[in-house]
Amino acid sequence: MRAPAVAKMTNADSSARMLKSTVATLGCAFLLVVSALAAVVLAITSDANKLEAIRQRDRIEAAIDSQLKLRRLRLDSLAASGELQTALSASDDPLSALQSAFTRLSTRFLEFDGAYIVTGSGRVLAGVESGVQAGQTGYNGLKHFSQRIPGGSAASTAPATTMAEPTVSFIIHDGQEAIAVLVADLAAAATPAVPRWPGSLKLVGYRRLTSAVLHDISDRYRVADVRLTGRMPEDSVSRRQILAPDGAVKAWLTWTPERPGDAMLRQFFWGFVAVGLLFAAIFAYVIQRLRGAASQVALRERQIQRLAGQDELSLLPNRRTFDLRLDQELAQLSRSGASLAVMLLDLDRFKAVNDTYGHTAGDELIRQVADRLLGIMRLGDTVARLGGDEFGIIQTNIHDPAGCAALGERILEALTKPFTIFGVETSIGCSIGIALAPQDGSDRGLLLRLADTALYQSKNEGRNRYSFFEEHMNRSLQLKRMVEEDLRKAIIDDQLVLHYQPQVSIDGLSIIGVEALVRWPHPEHGLVPPSEFVGIAEERGLIVPLSDWVLRRACTEALRWEGVKLAVNVSPIQFRHKDFVANVIAILEETGFDPARLELELTEGVVVEDADAAEAAMMDLRSHGVGLALDDFGTGYSSLIYLRRFAFDKIKIDRSFLEYMETTGESAILVHSIAHLGRALGLRVCAEGVETVEQHRFLQAIGCHELQGFLFSKAVSADEIDRLLAQDAPFAARLAAA
Repeated sequence: MRAPAVAKMTNADSSARMLKSTVATLGCAFLLVVSALAAVVLAITSDANKLEAIRQRDRIEAAIDSQLKLRRLRLDSLAASGELQTALSASDDPLSALQSAFTRLSTRFLEFDGAYIVTGSGRVLAGVESGVQAGQTGYNGLKHFSQRIPGGSAASTAPATTMAEPTVSFIIHDGQEAIAVLVADLAAAATPAVPRWPGSLKLVGYRRLTSAVLHDISDRYRVADVRLTGRMPEDSVSRRQILAPDGAVKAWLTWTPERPGDAMLRQFFWGFVAVGLLFAAIFAYVIQRLRGAASQVALRERQIQRLAGQDELSLLPNRRTFDLRLDQELAQLSRSGASLAVMLLDLDRFKAVNDTYGHTAGDELIRQVADRLLGIMRLGDTVARLGGDEFGIIQTNIHDPAGCAALGERILEALTKPFTIFGVETSIGCSIGIALAPQDGSDRGLLLRLADTALYQSKNEGRNRYSFFEEHMNRSLQLKRMVEEDLRKAIIDDQLVLHYQPQVSIDGLSIIGVEALVRWPHPEHGLVPPSEFVGIAEERGLIVPLSDWVLRRACTEALRWEGVKLAVNVSPIQFRHKDFVANVIAILEETGFDPARLELELTEGVVVEDADAAEAAMMDLRSHGVGLALDDFGTGYSSLIYLRRFAFDKIKIDRSFLEYMETTGESAILVHSIAHLGRALGLRVCAEGVETVEQHRFLQAIGCHELQGFLFSKAVSADEIDRLLAQDAPFAARLAAA
């Protein structure tokens, strides 16, 4: 069997896209969180590094300033001490005395590599280099560094500086080495014994910034790797400009700043890694759960999709899939040039199996029927369960109705074989209706209606057979639809009427009850008897509203006939309705009719279909005072078990026994036996169809209680019942004349 190929977007595709979108969103969120955390950590470490670099720069600046300040104080104290004045005033040769005194005082210049007393023009008066006397030659080696050194090189383009302060200091680099220079004003050292030199005297000291000096600064001020470089460091915080003799910046004092942020990052690196791994594990877990949930959703959606096109009990395609497949096959008919057949199958006696053995047995029977149908289908044909015990078959590529007939025969043969249900063998059959396309039509709805019409024909012809649709069936169906529509309107518009047939005492003199019989005065077809429309009402689902209308109208009209019983027929379908008893009680309360006067006439089919439910309903009715009569007794099973088990008040002998009673002795014997049986069980016995005086006398002789038939009266209107009840012996004249 081929499944319908329907190309469509499933919810599973949507779920897959949703999962991808969710994973992407979570992934982006995870990356954003990780990036944000990393950015925060890096910002903290960067700020810590920058803050420490600024602190180290401040320490370097403070170190240089403190060194220069210390040397400045040395020079200032020397200039202000007066020791040079003493040396100058104690000799006739002041220059020699100055040199001797300056050499003697050289221990105060240990922080300097060299110190000189010079005039403003750069003439050396006294000098010391590394504790040894030095002269003009040694000083001339300094003058090229800067014009701020007295007698400085004229080649230097650095702007001349007028020293407003008594002491100035600076660091300068000539491309080879860097020195720290201090110049102090010694004007206070001049005395009257020493001739005045042009300008003031200057005390000049310098210190080379060697690697040892810089290393000492590093150790003393805890700044790593203080050094000179001719390439400008990238970090502006960890560098200090050093001017060249021409005023340009060609060297920098730099150092390696401590990076506490990096240390902190290294210290907590594995912690960050652990947090990252934790986040990654959480993310992976969430993704895994999402994938699992998505898989479950996709699985459920596939199951839903499958169940949406498959009958859960039989595992056959359902009506939806059947309709889709039929639409596809009908669309291909014009291209293939072949024909197809639509078959509708209805199981016979399925309800009996279901009621007798239970719903579980009914379900098992459906499954076994599905298996047998699948076993006889050709490849390419479709069999589906349309609901309940109804199945549908699409037979494709047929060129002759004989092929459909052969399949119908195979189906009947397969389904008439006994089924074993939970160890019990049971037999059923099926009725089949067949419609052909394009011969009968090419529309799905039309073909199904025509196949249903043919199925109905099979059931009417005795079941367990197949029928092809024929045109006269359609006309019959149209007639039934017309009757259905008109009957529905008649019930709603209150167009029906009731006639009543009297039920008389055994002597035939008094009316003890009436049986309500519905009539339909059709505007076109005249007065329609119930035999022509009750069956249609049962087929089309109108029997319940029709029966309710009859009971309500009968109770309303019979209120005026005090002491007279009212008999109302009950359809098996109506009786099996779940609200039947409640509806009867509601109508009695609504109309105010005495339940003890109401007698419901039931056929044997009511108790045979579902004995337990029937017994419960009958006991409920009797508890409210409603009487029950077994109608048409003798035509069905006539089982004594039913009479003993169910609480009937009366049995009615079917009219067929009286029709043949005069010609066959067996009928008279049966009527006699039924009457004696009823009396023995304490039941009232009513004979229907009494038409002759002889029948009346016979029934009176065998002990019947009530009579009903044309001998007394046919069914008449309520007004005629009023007239008959007004008479003392309404049928005496008729009996006498007979």
